[in-house]
Amino acid sequence: MNKTVWEKYAEVLVDYSVDVQKGDLVEIRSESIYAKDLVRAVYKRVLERGGHPLVRTGLGDLAELFIKYASEEQLDYVDPISKLEYERVDKFISIGSPLNTKSMKRADLQKLARRGKATKTLSELLMKRSAEGSAKWVICDVPTHALAQEAGMSFDEYSEFLFKSCYLDLENPVAKLRELDEKQTKWADYLSKVKKLHITGEKTNITFNVEGRKWISCSGLNNYPDGEVFTSPVEDGINGEIYFDYPQNYRGNEAHGVHLWIENGKVVKATADKGEEFLHAMLDMDEGSHGIGEIAVGTNDMIQEITGNILFDEKIGGAIHMAVGASYPETGGKNVSGLHWDLIKNMKNGGKIFADDVLIYENGKFII
Repeated sequence: MNKTVWEKYAEVLVDYSVDVQKGDLVEIRSESIYAKDLVRAVYKRVLERGGHPLVRTGLGDLAELFIKYASEEQLDYVDPISKLEYERVDKFISIGSPLNTKSMKRADLQKLARRGKATKTLSELLMKRSAEGSAKWVICDVPTHALAQEAGMSFDEYSEFLFKSCYLDLENPVAKLRELDEKQTKWADYLSKVKKLHITGEKTNITFNVEGRKWISCSGLNNYPDGEVFTSPVEDGINGEIYFDYPQNYRGNEAHGVHLWIENGKVVKATADKGEEFLHAMLDMDEGSHGIGEIAVGTNDMIQEITGNILFDEKIGGAIHMAVGASYPETGGKNVSGLHWDLIKNMKNGGKIFADDVLIYENGKFII
């Protein structure tokens, strides 16, 4: 019997992404009622694998209400139940299903930054446990009218785009993800031996010290859809300027034409054609938010245009992204921040990447 798309989706998340084992405590998070079909399929699959499902479902607009009405004390408060979950849950499956992608667009930027700083301890804990291997997590999305509208598509068009991006139109999406990983692992292994990365392109001339840092192939274990190789550069070893021509979306806000100048790993100047106030508010979030947490190359050729959804946009085949803020400990990264904002740059218009002065990537494609 042919499996439904939700059954295939659930099997990827439960069997492959977080690899639920008998006795695992599995938290299934969803943003709104729009995720119910996938939540049900994941819940059923966790039970079939012998895990213990724990469901946390939102109403879609609680974060907006919190930022609007929370006092300073409430913004700084991290409840002990959430902390316990981050300490004890074995596998986290988070399903995005926004009702409104712009719900935070008019939110108080200072309150957003303050809340991000407060919850930093939770994200740090999960990153640490993930690096140690004591916890696994994956984030994904289901089609919603809000996401379709953001992408400039009909709901049916967006659904087709999302499922194809996840290879769910194939009979065996896991086989495709393993094939992707095999190809990407060769690039990641090559880059893990590199000392210096040099990226050039439109208004871009920047170097990254990546010596001793591990590059990781992403093929559906933490993000779904996926398709990237990434690392966290040496914290004080980034110098130059970089321009991001794609629209940048973060927490319901946009910044266009973001241009950053970096000295010894810190953003020293930042401009944007649109959303500059938001850009500066995020960069000023905490002590580590001026640092660089990630440099990555997108490899998913099923994604070729900006949709306003970072989960998809950062995977664009032929693009790179650089994150300001928190590093990934599993790569050797040490920068700590409540911010991790992936900024995306098109490389198909003459962009080049040199590894120890050897050209390895040109016009959106690896040539090694």
